[in-house]
Amino acid sequence: MKKRMTTTGGNPIGDNQNSLSAGARGPLLMQDYQLIEKLAHQNRERIPERVVHAKGSGAFGTLKITHDISKYTKANVLQLGVETPMLIRFSTVAGERGAADAERDVRGFAMKFYTKEGNWDLVGNNTPVFFVKDPMKFPDFIHTQKRHPRTNMRSTTAMWDFWSLSPESLHQVTILMSDRGIPKTLRNMNGYGSHTYSLIDDKNERVYVKFHFKTAQGIETMSNADAEAVVAKDRESSQRDLYESIESGNFPKWNFQIQIMTEEQTKEAPFNPFDLTKIWPHADYPMIEVGEFELNRNPQNYFAEIEQSAFSPSNVVPGISWSPDKMLQARVLSYADAHRYRIGTHYEMLPVNRPLSEVNTYHADGPMRLDEPKGSDAYYEPNSFDGPEEDKQYVEPPFAIDGDGYRYDHREDSDDYYSQPRALFNLMNGYQKQQLFSNIAEAMGGVPKNIVDRQLALFKKIDPGYATGVSKALSMQ
Repeated sequence: MKKRMTTTGGNPIGDNQNSLSAGARGPLLMQDYQLIEKLAHQNRERIPERVVHAKGSGAFGTLKITHDISKYTKANVLQLGVETPMLIRFSTVAGERGAADAERDVRGFAMKFYTKEGNWDLVGNNTPVFFVKDPMKFPDFIHTQKRHPRTNMRSTTAMWDFWSLSPESLHQVTILMSDRGIPKTLRNMNGYGSHTYSLIDDKNERVYVKFHFKTAQGIETMSNADAEAVVAKDRESSQRDLYESIESGNFPKWNFQIQIMTEEQTKEAPFNPFDLTKIWPHADYPMIEVGEFELNRNPQNYFAEIEQSAFSPSNVVPGISWSPDKMLQARVLSYADAHRYRIGTHYEMLPVNRPLSEVNTYHADGPMRLDEPKGSDAYYEPNSFDGPEEDKQYVEPPFAIDGDGYRYDHREDSDDYYSQPRALFNLMNGYQKQQLFSNIAEAMGGVPKNIVDRQLALFKKIDPGYATGVSKALSMQ
């Protein structure tokens, strides 16, 4: 027997094909609540898209820990043998929800782990660095990736103007314009926590960490020409590939690795280890195996489980924490605040965001209060009515920051924006360098000469051959 259709109030519906009217040709009646409900709900079927990372694809899976790293962290989710359900959302950064998947852009790599100790969200990218190191510059950078307020079109001039005035962006720009700038599929790219986080052991001692997720499918990329051919036929290429792969039982996997730096090593490092535009060289801070994750279930409803999914670095569990990374510190605030605006005050009560562990807060009322709070006398803290209370065992150790707290700002290397991009450039073979030069030249189409010249001067500081190669590619345009 089929289920009976009802209104949102549970009232049975007798006719869902015809509006109520005063006769066959008469006007509609105000009492037709079902008509009003359907139209009103349709007007509200969309929530504001994300300001960045608007176009995304997602899936569910399992994280498995296969190596013992308990000497670094007490986090239950990272203990040997533990398996944790997870959700991942891949995305492009700049495009709106209707943008094509196969565009040259950084890819978001956001993961939510539903642990026994609450949700752990790791909000990363497919690159180990970013364009800026200070959150003060982040809104301005994002403006350059969006539409020009007068033309309502993307502006390559704004993009290169900002980059040429922000040499810290050179490392990320070089990666973006390289052969890895357009992943062939979401399954064929790495993921990174990007930021420096920290791990805390059972002695309450802290080390710093970089999170890496290496694709088991191998890195595969597309050239501009390849991507153009894909976009011409399929604007949902990444979504389609991920969905169809999982539906067919071809479950993608990533190997989970970390890098570790002690407090003492942060003091001795020849670069700022909390600078998001810098990597930690693998030769000095070797990779440590942790485990793997597999994606094995597609969402049943994209809106409910992916569009309404909300990831924030504010969600950490005991044994995993933050660092003095300025961009991370700002994102701890801004990501959760974006979700409160975009989805609603109590966005973490939605099934896709709700932790598996018990939630006990004193947050009051507001839109989307989905639960029925118990214990009406204990609605503040501290109280005398057996309400939830703090547990001092979860207090974290303080950051070991010198004196005035600005130690990492005043190093001599703080303005060295060239060494690491130079090392990356020198790793490229001749073909990869030619791709880099060509991709940059194409991306500079229509950019004023003074901005191009300023950017070339920055490339020259990395390597004269870098600037020369781009110049020759521009002359061939």
